[in-house]
Amino acid sequence: MSILNVEHLSHGFGDRAIFADVSFRLLKGEHIGLIGANGEGKSTFMNIVTGKLMPDEGKVEWSKNVRVGYLDQHTVLTQGMTIEDVLKSAFSYLFDLEKRMNEICDNLGTASEDEMTQMLEELGAIQDTLTLHDFYVIDAKVEEVARALGLIDFGLDRDVTDLSGGQRTKVLLAKLLLEKPDILLLDEPTNYLDEEHIVWLKRYLIDYENAFILISHDIPFLNEVINIIYHMENQELNRYVGDYNHFEEVHAMKKAQLEAAYKRQQQEISELKDFVARNKARVSTRNMAMSRQKLLDKMDVIELAQEKPRPEFNFKLGRTPSKFIFETKDLVIGYDEPLSKPLTLNMERGQKIALVGANGIGKTTLLKSILGIIPPLSGSVELGENVMYGYFEQESSHDNTTTCIEELWQDFPSYNQFEIRAALAKCGLTTKHIESQVRVLSGGEQAKVRLCKLINKETNVLLLDEPTNHLDVDAKAELKRAINDYKGAVLLICHEPEFYLDVVDEVWDCTKWTTKIF
Repeated sequence: MSILNVEHLSHGFGDRAIFADVSFRLLKGEHIGLIGANGEGKSTFMNIVTGKLMPDEGKVEWSKNVRVGYLDQHTVLTQGMTIEDVLKSAFSYLFDLEKRMNEICDNLGTASEDEMTQMLEELGAIQDTLTLHDFYVIDAKVEEVARALGLIDFGLDRDVTDLSGGQRTKVLLAKLLLEKPDILLLDEPTNYLDEEHIVWLKRYLIDYENAFILISHDIPFLNEVINIIYHMENQELNRYVGDYNHFEEVHAMKKAQLEAAYKRQQQEISELKDFVARNKARVSTRNMAMSRQKLLDKMDVIELAQEKPRPEFNFKLGRTPSKFIFETKDLVIGYDEPLSKPLTLNMERGQKIALVGANGIGKTTLLKSILGIIPPLSGSVELGENVMYGYFEQESSHDNTTTCIEELWQDFPSYNQFEIRAALAKCGLTTKHIESQVRVLSGGEQAKVRLCKLINKETNVLLLDEPTNHLDVDAKAELKRAINDYKGAVLLICHEPEFYLDVVDEVWDCTKWTTKIF
């Protein structure tokens, strides 16, 4: 049974086409991985099927009475709401029914006999619905999911706008799972989640009976939970049965077959054109030449898709720093209250270290405290001599109205226009992306702009806060190579062991220092 039908969908932004005549079907129980390079339109597709965005052409049809749950990369939470408020809002329709039930009970005393019969029928239907959806054990259900995703220790009475990116993702994910929709739409749910909760989510999705569509660049995660791949590339959407590894094999084989057919056809076209050119002027061979020309005119010419620019990340190494990059003495990090025990740490020249641990325990705060962006609550941080640091932040500002060119020019005013464009193109951004405002780009494209600023700066130490979030497979592999080749020191926050274990020579587990165990 088809839950969702998308037919002849076309959409674009300005003169940039995203989809051209795309069709899609979602069947009951399908676990779909929606994949493709950054900027191919995966999040745009999700926004169209959920009705947040109207397509230029085509139609989107859901089955009747289907409840859709969507975990969006860019959902904004309302200030003043607590974590518990957000989680309980998953049951808002049940609270509305309870309100209606109370209204009926209040009006029963003044109702006529006929009205009373109708009201009692409605009352019975409401009570059945409330019982069926476990309304009377909502508090227990909220606590169960909150505990599973590590939200209990944040404090359910905490304002959601005070949360980190990872904590907000967990709250939205918990709300979605409590809603128990007929279909889940998940846009990069593992971004900002720590390893423990990625494992929990993986188990949940493996056992999930209903259909879901999952956007992710986390290949091991995808392979565990999906059984269908939809690949978005060059304005097309193609279906492959199986996991990501099987998709790669089939896709490579189809590409090789197309390239071979293209070469054969080009050879045939060349020979036909040559024959026509040599024989069209002679009376004896003119008919044969015209026949060949008709073949050429009717030929369905194979076109190879233009290869997307692959990113190149090569960090510029600055002058040699002192032996110690930084030293901390009894450093206590935090804002209003301590997030760590007193820390005495040091990092040496050329050392590569990963910071790991649950969301909210202070990994980003530690980076910012080392850089002096956040003052420590107590203790001290001392940077070594000649330290030239490069800092990659998790997120871009959402209200940034500058174009990619202007963004880079702010940091490198001596570059000319050609140098700016060449630098952005090296990071895998096309001309149309380069001229766009940063805020309208996908998460992965925004990350490439921030990486572009970093690789064009001379550094001898890199502080990278979740640099793999949003990056597509090619960009992630290139970043891994670039960090491995970099001769400077690296302090890296990352939740993907398959990325950081091949890059660093030491792992610091922040849960050993934190005052909060999640």
